[in-house]
Amino acid sequence: MLPICAFGRVTPPWRLPTRVYVPGLWSAKSISGEAKPKTVLQQRNDQPEGAVGEKSGLHPVEHAPVAQSRALLSEDKLTNKEQRKADWAIMKEMARYLWPKVLNVQVPFYFKSIVDSMNVDFVALGGTAYTVAGSMVLAYGLTRVGAALSQELRNAVFASVAQKAIRRVARNIFDHLLKLDLNFHLSRQTGGLTRAMDRGTKGISFLLTSMVFHILPTALEISMTYQYGIKFATITAATMIAYTTFTITTTSWRTKFRKQANAADNKAATVAVDSLINYEAVKYFNNEKYEVGRYDKALHAYENASIKVATSLAFLNSGQNLIFSTALTAMMYLAADGVATGALTVGDLVMVNLLVFQLSVPLNFLGSVYRELRQSLLDMETLFNLQKVNVAIKEPAIPKPLQLRGGEIRIENVTFGYHPDRPILRNLSLTIPAGKKVAIVGPSGCGKSTILRLLFRFYDVQEGRILIDGQDIRDVSLKSLRSSIGVVPQDTPLFNNTIEHNIRYGNIEATPEEVKAAAQRARIHEIIESLPDGYNTMVGERGMMISGGEKQRLAVSRLILKDPPLLFFDEATSALDTHTEQSLLQNINSILKEKARTSVFVAHRLRTIFDSGTSDADGVGTDQIIVMKDGRVAERGTHDQLIEAGTLYSELWNAQAAMSTDEDDQEDELGEQDPEKK
Repeated sequence: MLPICAFGRVTPPWRLPTRVYVPGLWSAKSISGEAKPKTVLQQRNDQPEGAVGEKSGLHPVEHAPVAQSRALLSEDKLTNKEQRKADWAIMKEMARYLWPKVLNVQVPFYFKSIVDSMNVDFVALGGTAYTVAGSMVLAYGLTRVGAALSQELRNAVFASVAQKAIRRVARNIFDHLLKLDLNFHLSRQTGGLTRAMDRGTKGISFLLTSMVFHILPTALEISMTYQYGIKFATITAATMIAYTTFTITTTSWRTKFRKQANAADNKAATVAVDSLINYEAVKYFNNEKYEVGRYDKALHAYENASIKVATSLAFLNSGQNLIFSTALTAMMYLAADGVATGALTVGDLVMVNLLVFQLSVPLNFLGSVYRELRQSLLDMETLFNLQKVNVAIKEPAIPKPLQLRGGEIRIENVTFGYHPDRPILRNLSLTIPAGKKVAIVGPSGCGKSTILRLLFRFYDVQEGRILIDGQDIRDVSLKSLRSSIGVVPQDTPLFNNTIEHNIRYGNIEATPEEVKAAAQRARIHEIIESLPDGYNTMVGERGMMISGGEKQRLAVSRLILKDPPLLFFDEATSALDTHTEQSLLQNINSILKEKARTSVFVAHRLRTIFDSGTSDADGVGTDQIIVMKDGRVAERGTHDQLIEAGTLYSELWNAQAAMSTDEDDQEDELGEQDPEKK
């Protein structure tokens, strides 16, 4: 009869510490796809991410406390009842994947029966002995085949489970990263960020696999050795204790080398990505050797750390083999002594040998699993630390859609700085009337572009408030706010995709005909059609394969497709020649004529907004010019009014006019020296 193993009440090995509890993997559905009742924690985590208390009357600022969000590694404590319920639910699902191990541990028992059944006088017993021995051999073969097939089937079935869990976690992390504020992304190096995400998701895969395939089945396999008496049980227990203690101690010592290797790996990836993205800058200054040196320095640090990792791994493996070989020798000696004294049969000797060697597999796996589990937890810790980054720009407790009536923008007593000790805007107050065309000008660093970033809620104001049609932008949903604003930035962000994809990004549901119509209105259709691949032309990394002027016209095409009621142009024509600039400005003005839109032009070159407060050729004039200095409104009015005042705007205008005159004189002199160049 096969032994039946009873397990005492122990803490399930799959109960991870709270620090690495992963509710995100099991909360929505079970492995089998059945809906699971949500715990109190899960219901609480289902609230809108970053919700602000409705009754507080306070608006979050950039350094607000971290909200209770759907953290994948939750720091919250479950009640004992909830924890037991979650543990048993996971145990029930994982139990489905243990039956290959149940079959596998029967193999030594059948082999014992074969040896014992053949240790008889076959001549005296006749066919009966052959029948028994043959049956045992057949059972042995079928069990081995069944164990092998079941294991492969288990791998195939569990692959779907693991990949779905990885997909869910990776999607949640990516979604969280997109919710973080602009300051986080400007200060974070992309190469290290993507590498951390890649290693973290791989760590999750290993964690799930090791829990189901190694840690749980090992307990079942080890228990088989206890039926041979206290001596065998003592050796097995001593081996397990020595093996586990040595593995944990050595692995903890090795962890610092792994951390060094990870840091060096992130650094190398960051240097490589940074250099390749800024390829043109590298070439401009002939700094190829410098960049190669930076990359090689990072690789050298990774090389040193990796050598320490490999050397310490060799020490770990040697110690593990020594412990196991000692245990094998002791158990085989006891088994041989038992056969010699008649306490055990030859089949028992064979079975002990097979069990010990079969135990070596999970023991070796246990060592490697623990090592990799520690590494996986390190990688996952980096990944989930991203999940814990505070979402500085938060939705209100009950987000309301922005109700646009005309598009008046009012900024009231706003103070803001990217660094607390260096404010950019100082108690700024201004009003942009609904449906009007307003220009904001001023010296560099006075806060012109910052107004756009605050209005778009890339950042929140530190003091004061911003209103659109009387609604505080912190009280409306981010989606409705940002869908109401269209921007043509000075530096147009482009995806490494086709021209058509980049234009359609303004409205992902736009048809090809609508995309082409937008390109025509932005005066870029003919240029695109002249390319060999037309609208299927790839723009390259960050749009490096097209000119700055073409980038800006693509941005205008996006704006036309989006068709928002509020328009912002941040140096939208700075990369264009004079002729193309005037042509594009006429197109922009024709867009403004179609219906009343609030439009704001941020400009350094004053001639781009010069229409003297009167209608231009297309019937649209700048209604007001706001001049900023040191984060405040210095003056406002029409072009003529500001010129007559003779203050800051007049100084800027005269300085730019003088520069323009000097450039014209230089061109005239060059033409006189060489008439062919004129």
